[in-house]
Order: sequence, then C-alpha cells, then structure tokens
Amino acid sequence: MSKAILTCALNGVLTDPAQHHIPVTPEEMAAEAKRAYDAGASVMHIHLRQQGAGKGHLPSWDIDLSREVQQAIRDACPGVIINHTTGVVGPDYQPALDVVTATRPEMAACNAGSLNYLKIKANGDWAWPPMLFDNPVEKVQDFIDAIEAAGAIPEFECFDTGIVRSVGMYRAAGMFSGTAQMNFVMGVASGQPARADLLPILADLAPEDSRWQVTAIGRAEIWPLHRKTAELGGHLRTGLEDTFYLPDEAKVSSNGALIEALAATARDAGRDVASPDEARAILGI
Repeated sequence: MSKAILTCALNGVLTDPAQHHIPVTPEEMAAEAKRAYDAGASVMHIHLRQQGAGKGHLPSWDIDLSREVQQAIRDACPGVIINHTTGVVGPDYQPALDVVTATRPEMAACNAGSLNYLKIKANGDWAWPPMLFDNPVEKVQDFIDAIEAAGAIPEFECFDTGIVRSVGMYRAAGMFSGTAQMNFVMGVASGQPARADLLPILADLAPEDSRWQVTAIGRAEIWPLHRKTAELGGHLRTGLEDTFYLPDEAKVSSNGALIEALAATARDAGRDVASPDEARAILGI
C-alpha cells in the first residue's frame, strides 16, 4: 500500500481555550504545528480564532490573520501542506470563500452535505440547541468553485453515508472533475459513528478512484478505527480538534503526542508515513 499521509487538526472550531489547551495565536499555532510535523504530520488543518483576551473561543475569517497563521506554520514546518477550514452555518458564507481566494492554501475543506447537528445529555436535555449544518448543493458548488479557482484541492467532508454517495453524484453532474479527496467524519453524535466495521462500507460507497481519510471523533474508541483505516489504505487524521485522548486513554495537551500515536498506528499496520514531499506527490500538489 502507499504511504499514509498524516493530517493534524490543530484546534477546531468548538473547543474553548479557557477549558482546553488549544492553540489560538499564530505563534501558538506554529508551535503546535511544529510538534505535529516533527511527529510525522504533513498536512495541517487549521481553524482561525478571534485574537485577544476572552475571544479565543470565537471563529474568525480575517484574511490577514489567515495569512499570518499560514506563514508562521510554513516557517516552522518546511514543505507542510495547509488545509483550511471553510465550514459556515447559514447563508452568509462569503467571508469563508474570500479567505480561501485571498490566501490560496493547498487544500480546503468542502462540507459536502447537510446534517442535523445534535447531541443529547444523559438526562435527555440537548447539549446545545438543535441546529442544521446546512450545505445545499448550490453552497457546495460555490465552495468547489472558490477552492479550485485558488488552485487548491477540495476535501469533501462527509458526515454520513448519503453525503459520501452524493460526492459521486456531484462529479457525475459536472460540479467538479478529477479524483475526489474524501474525508469520512466519524463520531459526531448525529452522524456516522466511530466504528471500524463501517469503514469498508464507506470506502465502497466513495467514488472508486477517490483518495480518502478518516476524521475520528471520540476517545479510546477511535483508535481501532484509525488502525482499520491504515489497514484498508486510507489516510489518517487526528489532533486536538478531534480528540484529547491517546489509545491508553491518557489525556494530552498537545497535538504532538496524538500524531506520534497515529504514526505508530500506521506503522503497526504496515504503512510507512509520507513526508511532506511524498504527500504532495500522492495528492498531486
């Protein structure tokens, strides 16, 4: 099998720096990226946060901030590939398009379908007010167009089996051409669960020539899923956006330890870890 590309999801959109040790400033992002890069990550998936005391839990689409974060990461991690978030709820998503257009990362997330984003507490109360993560076809097309116009690869974020199947329909309808870069997001409470036995089904439903990776959200249950991903030839992602826990359930405060564990999982499954140059060759960048 080909070498495994390791992606580090550095910080995410929901985690609060007042509660968890996640990077917010460009300097913090670069330091965390370097820890992940040294452990084997070739791709950094980034979210932007508002800067300043008490604001780090809020998302930002500031173009200058994106440039500063990306440059700081590139300076710390030679050859690294930047994968920029684009996820926006609602119809006002032009700022996300503008960031990709202006900063031209090598990759950008493209949420490929809608999801009722839900989570329930043990007592039956909603963990947050039920919300729709809306990604209708016309919105998906706008993101594909902006990402490709920037010279980047759209990475199709798929939260359930229907969204996986939709990506093939998008290509058949002429919304994009070429090899689909798939990301199976597993572990969201109202999406597909983080179960290794589901992975062969998802891989079978994806376009036959696609490249794919798994985003596994959870605790100890995600590590068998990472192992199965490596065994089936998929690419691997982890980071503080997705989990705080190692296979032994020890809690971490840095992305470096998570990527070290992910690299060990890949090698235990017989896969070598791709360098940044090798990752670029695999991805066609």
